[in-house]
Amino acid sequence: MIPAAEHRTARRQVHLVEDDAELRDMLGGYLERHGLQVRAMDNAEELLRGLGGGLRPDLILLDLGLRGMSGLEACRQLRAAGNHVPIVMLTARSDEVDRVVGLEMGADDYQCKPFSARELVARINALIRRAQRPVDEPAPAHEVRIGEYRFNPATRSVSRGDEVRTLSPAEHAILDELCANAGRVVLRERLHEVSHAGDSTANLRSVDGIVVRLRRLLEPDPADPRHIQTVRGEGYLFVAHSGAR
Repeated sequence: MIPAAEHRTARRQVHLVEDDAELRDMLGGYLERHGLQVRAMDNAEELLRGLGGGLRPDLILLDLGLRGMSGLEACRQLRAAGNHVPIVMLTARSDEVDRVVGLEMGADDYQCKPFSARELVARINALIRRAQRPVDEPAPAHEVRIGEYRFNPATRSVSRGDEVRTLSPAEHAILDELCANAGRVVLRERLHEVSHAGDSTANLRSVDGIVVRLRRLLEPDPADPRHIQTVRGEGYLFVAHSGAR
């Protein structure tokens, strides 16, 4: 694995945060043999210091149950700071509640231990491709009124007064699909397709986590949403503000 002082190469770089030394070494070696550049560390504090100092990984593998600062807290801090680097949580099978919380806090995917290293590589590459996918030249797009917010599909942002929030690629894809189908139910499978670029390895549950994040951003009461409503057993329904596009 690369030493801290080595400069980044053209290979995709993954930051691996895992406090189990044996798993960290095994997984880091496997990822490097499959073309990824790995910067390994055993605590979240080192991760945050590195990112604050200018490191820009293509993806973060983040153990949920770290000693010291937890993976959940590190994920929360990164998203609160506006960092949208893809994050995959590594969790134990007994941590179902924490996995859901991790998705709600901004993780893009999760892998349960023990997991298939081959599947993990596929997930990593798919998430990085999605995050780095070039944006097609946007056609003129109208802003969408969502309560006090305005969603601008062309700039992938939502704004309220002088406050502007740039959405992650997955958040943008899901909100754009919902707004484009205002008043119609959009199946979870369709939202999964547009937000994960056809990545069949991604968890469908990640759609629900992204919707929770959008509700926390846009809804006056996320527990009783007006605009992004759940249609049980099917998907989600966007209810536009009067005067929306």
